[in-house]
Amino acid sequence: MKNYLLKLVLLFLIISCSDEEFINKHKKVNLEQLKSTQDVFDAGLKLMAMPNGLHDLEISDDNQKTLFISVHGNSSRGYEWIYPLQVINNEINLITFFRWDDSSCVNPSVKSLDDLIRDKLSNNKNIQKVILFGHSYGGLLVTSFMEQWTGDLPLEVHTIAAPLKGLGSLSAVCNYRAPEQVPKKSSLFEWRTIHKLDGAFQDLNYDPQNVEIIGSNITRLPEKYKNNKLGHNWSISWVADNFKKEIKR
Repeated sequence: MKNYLLKLVLLFLIISCSDEEFINKHKKVNLEQLKSTQDVFDAGLKLMAMPNGLHDLEISDDNQKTLFISVHGNSSRGYEWIYPLQVINNEINLITFFRWDDSSCVNPSVKSLDDLIRDKLSNNKNIQKVILFGHSYGGLLVTSFMEQWTGDLPLEVHTIAAPLKGLGSLSAVCNYRAPEQVPKKSSLFEWRTIHKLDGAFQDLNYDPQNVEIIGSNITRLPEKYKNNKLGHNWSISWVADNFKKEIKR
């Protein structure tokens, strides 16, 4: 009887520690915490306060078939992701957030993300597809990642308001170039804002989003979203709404 009770206690402790570990680890960064934070800017700061790495924003389970990875842009304050992450979340998506050093060239973070994804897939055998959402400078990271992806699973990449053509001395300093075509086993969707309405690009005499990548699917976003000017940060929310519609079809 004592042995039986001891086993029950140990089992309870294991389960409790597991739940407590997740809660502590994700105390300020899981989807429920972000959703319950009244000020979206505070929620964004919580998101960006995480250390560099690939972070689960919810508990993983065997029903999740898609690994969804959101990749922020340069100097992000995180708030632009709060609504889109809630919209995209469903029972088959494992929602994650890739925090990276956006003050540097993308190549080191591409390598880091590749290692993290492979580790994630090895521990989640139920995953059948990987989807990357890269906003702004994060779009350069996800397209660079797409070029070197050699995994067995199909890869779906979405770039949102991303200067894939390059900006300033980026090409020279970081040895950056846009992909020439979409590799096999991958698909690329470019969501481009209207140049003159995008606060990050409107002062440039060219649109850094305009680049030719063979096999890419391009959508130019409208002028307004929910009666607001559809600019650089609102673009993620518009894409999330339309991405959700496509899933339901």
